[in-house]
This record gives sequence, structure tokens and C-alpha cells, in this order.
Amino acid sequence: MPAIDLVALQAAAGQASALLKTLANPDRLLLLCQLTQGEFCVSDLERMTGIRQPTLSQQLTVLREEALVSTRREGKQIFYSIASPDALAILNTLYGIYCQPQQGGPK
Repeated sequence: MPAIDLVALQAAAGQASALLKTLANPDRLLLLCQLTQGEFCVSDLERMTGIRQPTLSQQLTVLREEALVSTRREGKQIFYSIASPDALAILNTLYGIYCQPQQGGPK
């Protein structure tokens, strides 16, 4: 049995904990769930999620600071997309469990 690298394991646990803490906010989770479907501008995200300014800007700032989303400017509009493969993997799992229409009725 290979030796366990406790330092590496602790570092990985810290990274996972930080990601889960960021995802634990309902507004940020909702924004990221929408972004699993593609790239969207701020006005589209506001319309799709119902999250209003300034809350939307605050949460998008947190997601940018945590490197979970990337931005692209086109004229006056800023477009957001998911930048973190780790976050995307978790979000795809959550989307499959909670967001996809259920076959054969509710769980």
C-alpha cells in the first residue's frame, strides 16, 4: 500500500473546502448553475436568475476572485463563463441531480 502524503491530502482538503464554501451561497450556486449551460452577459444572468443589482455584481465579483468564472468584454457588455474545471464537474453533478427535468415525475 503506497504511503499517504498527509501534507498533500491536507492541501487538497483545504482546496475542496474553499470551493464548497463558495458554492454554498444560494445566489452564487444559481449563477453557476446557469453558466453550466454556456456563456451569458450580466443582463441575461439577471433576467434568468432574478438576482438583482447590486447582489448580482457582488456575487459575480466573488466568483471572479475565486477564479470560478472568466469574463469577456464585448462593447459595453461583460460575458461570464465557468473557468474552473473542478467547479464545473461538481456543478454538472448537482445539475443532474437537482435541475434536470425528472423522468416519470418527482423524486
